[in-house]
Amino acid sequence: MGIHTEKPVPMHVGIIGTGMISGIYLKTMIERMDILQVDAIAGRNMEKTRAAAEKYGLRACTTDEILADPSIDIVLVLTGPATHEEIISKALNAGKHVYTEKSFALETEAGKRLCSLAREKGLYLGCAPDTFFAGWVQKAREVIDSGMLGTISSFAMVGNRDNERMLSAHDYLNRPGGGIIQDYAVYYLTVLTSLLGPVVRVSARIKAPYPTHVNIFEHSPHFGEVIETPNESQIYSMLEMENGITGTLSINADSAFFDQTYFAVYGNRGILYLGCPDWFEGEVWFYDNNLDFEKHILPKKVQLEVPYAFRENSRGVGVAEMAWAIREGREHRASGERALHVLDIEEQMVKSNAQNSAFTEVETTCTRPQPLQVPAGNEESAFRVTP
Repeated sequence: MGIHTEKPVPMHVGIIGTGMISGIYLKTMIERMDILQVDAIAGRNMEKTRAAAEKYGLRACTTDEILADPSIDIVLVLTGPATHEEIISKALNAGKHVYTEKSFALETEAGKRLCSLAREKGLYLGCAPDTFFAGWVQKAREVIDSGMLGTISSFAMVGNRDNERMLSAHDYLNRPGGGIIQDYAVYYLTVLTSLLGPVVRVSARIKAPYPTHVNIFEHSPHFGEVIETPNESQIYSMLEMENGITGTLSINADSAFFDQTYFAVYGNRGILYLGCPDWFEGEVWFYDNNLDFEKHILPKKVQLEVPYAFRENSRGVGVAEMAWAIREGREHRASGERALHVLDIEEQMVKSNAQNSAFTEVETTCTRPQPLQVPAGNEESAFRVTP
């Protein structure tokens, strides 16, 4: 792995979408990633689009204007999930590299079409969540690769969410692609596959027990009204990895509090306890299997130092990493291949549930990405790393 020191020639970015997530992307890419030059932004709400453009010194455009602009190298799609396939397809056909916030399609077959189109056009297709670049995930990858855990046999991932307020505040969660699988489990599955590799089969039980909610978000125009909430809110699953490791993923969005995570990887020499895959912020703890009955030595759980960058919200780092990959002619880490595999896992979970939780085979695969262990002293503004 090498760290570049020269000033990069930036790649020009046009953004489509001005929703909630756009703010952190703009901040990260403009303030911290000198490989990127954000030029234009488009959105359905022109008032919001002009406000974002004015705040960050961009051009307020239509989607068609961004796609027709020959100076734009990368199109970043931040619209709702149901629109991704159409917009990505148009952008690829316009000769643009594309990066999108999860997920890049609602169905595996659509994802395959997009990956095939990108290959046909010789273009890069990238997809978040890029939280697997987080410093704590990279530290976990270092520990796993070092053999410190010994032989890994299983893992357990448990998450929760308080849907009462989430579904009231964010309308997109009640539309296609907004259920707990594609909107939230995607983070866990992306981090899991980056740490332990691809999944080969899954079994799942999925529930959607509350088809309506009363809107409790005071600032919503529908406050106090009964709203339709048709998407799944609970998933309980078992996953078998290509390397033989088997583990569980359970998420309950009909819970109290917000994003309380239990994430552990079990080995015969120790256990690794990790953070929430939805966040860049996170800790790594190691429980050493050094029990000695005769000497009364008990195992110790110690927090490991995380010496790597991206320890605060850095959504947008995946766009920068893809830009460097384009410049250097190599594979990018947040690739369409990886996003397709995660989408396939999710789809097989739904099929398993329909088959009384029978195991279903995951047809796609992906490679583990190269680690992205940027030293913390090398600030994100100097993000220039190659394998």
